Amino acid sequence: MEIRQTTPPEAQTTLSNEPGAVYLDVRTADEFAAGHPAGARNVPVLFLQGPGKPSQPNADFLAVVERNFPHETKLLIGCLSGGRSQRAAEILTQAGYTDVTNIRGGFGGARDRAGQVVVEGWEAAGLPVERGATAGATYDELASTK
Repeated sequence: MEIRQTTPPEAQTTLSNEPGAVYLDVRTADEFAAGHPAGARNVPVLFLQGPGKPSQPNADFLAVVERNFPHETKLLIGCLSGGRSQRAAEILTQAGYTDVTNIRGGFGGARDRAGQVVVEGWEAAGLPVERGATAGATYDELASTK
């Protein structure tokens, strides 16, 4: 399945030019609170269990997204580097979302096997960042939406 790809600066341009577009941050709630793109909404696709332990899929991921965002919403999906967001974009596309784009580089940047940055992340690109729990954007708030 082919998912559209973009970079953090291109995503910021889209968010600025298209008022209905949403940056959906699929990192954990703790990662989101530590720093996230300004205006982003948080619905983790995975729950990280700690060093050496396997991550667990968020069984409520799709249901929470569907309760908060109609299928025609322009969703720009980001994580730390682009891997989790790619998986989340595939899940959403399979569920019938029609305007989904993965943000390569995410918040922290994409690296090659040698550890070299190949796509600069949101924060390193100097794009607007918020820290802490942003009202109306946290997973707890979005998950409690009926």
